[in-house]
Amino acid sequence: MAKIGVTGAAGYIGSRVMKRLLEEGYGVDAIDDFSNNQVDSVQGVDIRHGDVENLEDVETLSDSDVLLHLAAVSGADDCEEDPEEAYASNVVGTENVARLCREEGIPLVFPCSMAIIGDPVEFPVTRNHPRNPLNLYGFTKRVGESNVELFAEDEFPAHVYMKSNVYGHHAVDGRTVGKSTVINFFIDRASSGEPLTVYEPGTQARDFVHVRDVAEAYVESVERLLGTDETGVETFEVASGRSTSILEVAEMVADGFERVEGGRPGVEVVENPRPGEAMVDRFEVYTAHTREALGWEASTSLEDAVIETIEADL
Repeated sequence: MAKIGVTGAAGYIGSRVMKRLLEEGYGVDAIDDFSNNQVDSVQGVDIRHGDVENLEDVETLSDSDVLLHLAAVSGADDCEEDPEEAYASNVVGTENVARLCREEGIPLVFPCSMAIIGDPVEFPVTRNHPRNPLNLYGFTKRVGESNVELFAEDEFPAHVYMKSNVYGHHAVDGRTVGKSTVINFFIDRASSGEPLTVYEPGTQARDFVHVRDVAEAYVESVERLLGTDETGVETFEVASGRSTSILEVAEMVADGFERVEGGRPGVEVVENPRPGEAMVDRFEVYTAHTREALGWEASTSLEDAVIETIEADL
């Protein structure tokens, strides 16, 4: 049985990935610093305390057959709130993981964010799009990407994910796991009888991909990396391939709330307090490479997931 190392396993995406690996019969050795944990075990397998900023903690994963590095300070707001920790986790932590993979020849999966490209300048967005991050989160992920590329060359195989906006709830051992997203924000306001406030201009577009779909990409990467003797980085676009504006998401939630609850909340466009976010009004992502090379594509529709989340929260 192959042993899969996972950092950040107690978090939103990591816990789902760990669940799927265990369901597929893999052994899992998981660590987390528990700074933002949602679980402490999955299907009876405990998650050990370990901080990727500490090289000795990372080295406890040295007997992994594949290493999935999900530990990070995620999102622009969290990074701006504590920039030193964001740099330590996302840059130093990723370098520690990549260093271990080079020393031990361990295949690696490392997720970046679409934030590494900033405002897209060409469509559809591909893994080769120029990098120009607009905020600290995107910058730290871009540096992490560069470190993985540097360490992996001629030494070990690595899959790097250009991952779009992850959303949705999932269940681990009967417990609902989720995170704060614009979709949940809209649903919370609708549930409280408040209008759905959309930051101007409202046309800013995103690609939304469900957490359950994202977890399947990691499983596909594990299967492929276990059978390869290649080295270096291959980058994959992990996205739905659908461009949706924030205003469209708000209208979708309003429609869903009306369908489930019977009353439709209002939608208001308000001043944007986030000048560092991408403002493009289209965000098409090319997903054919990931589908053909990795055998993965998103299967969850945004409309269905919105209704699912509304029903779960009401």
